[in-house]
Amino acid sequence: MTKPNTLTIAGSDSGGGAGIQADLKTFQARGTHGLTAITAVTSQNTRGVRAVHTLPLAHIRSQIEAVFDDFPIAAVKTGMLGSAAVTRLVAREMQRRKPPWLVVDPVMVATSGARLLDEDAMDALVNRLIPLADVVTPNLPEAEALLGRPVGRDIDAAGADLLALGARAVLLKGGHARGRDIVDRYYDADGVLEIRHPRLPFEGHGSGCTLASALAAELARGKSPRAAARAALAWVDRAFQRAWRPGAGTVHVLGH
Repeated sequence: MTKPNTLTIAGSDSGGGAGIQADLKTFQARGTHGLTAITAVTSQNTRGVRAVHTLPLAHIRSQIEAVFDDFPIAAVKTGMLGSAAVTRLVAREMQRRKPPWLVVDPVMVATSGARLLDEDAMDALVNRLIPLADVVTPNLPEAEALLGRPVGRDIDAAGADLLALGARAVLLKGGHARGRDIVDRYYDADGVLEIRHPRLPFEGHGSGCTLASALAAELARGKSPRAAARAALAWVDRAFQRAWRPGAGTVHVLGH
């Protein structure tokens, strides 16, 4: 039996609920073998982020080189990159390596409110990395930061503008919008696909990381991007329903 290899390029969460820890749990649950290139080490728990240490660029590069030189990688997911220099490095490596699928989760702020992306990294994210992506997965605040303007009520206009940044598709997460249901929207050249599910009465730590890594795993397993988005959202919704609270703060999405 073989499994496709999926690589996460992201930060480490010492609390185990987000970052590479959530990605590896998700890759395993979705039937793929997880690989990592760690960009930063955070001191973090369910209440918040206490400290962030970004790894040297040479070490981040050597991790990426090590896994690409040995493993046939079916999909890559990027998460917390932290700085402009790291973002440019990852973009160069993705341009060089050309993985079959690239999912970019534009991690900017943790659930607790801690900033996880430097202000000067936005240009590198928008102009260097996102144009290489097959799918980019912003939430509404991240979409506003990427566009440099409020999204407002015309979410579909924002989706079109995000698509114009160069990614082949955009999965715009609707959790920050109001309403009894959460409406996620998937945009590509064929238009918009709305996926609706009931809102649960709590926030989940690691939800964005989990969704992006689930999407990467579904792509690695051979699903089309639209089918992968549907499957990933359905699986994360089920994971939310089994979430639990291991610490004193927000729940962990992968609670089973």
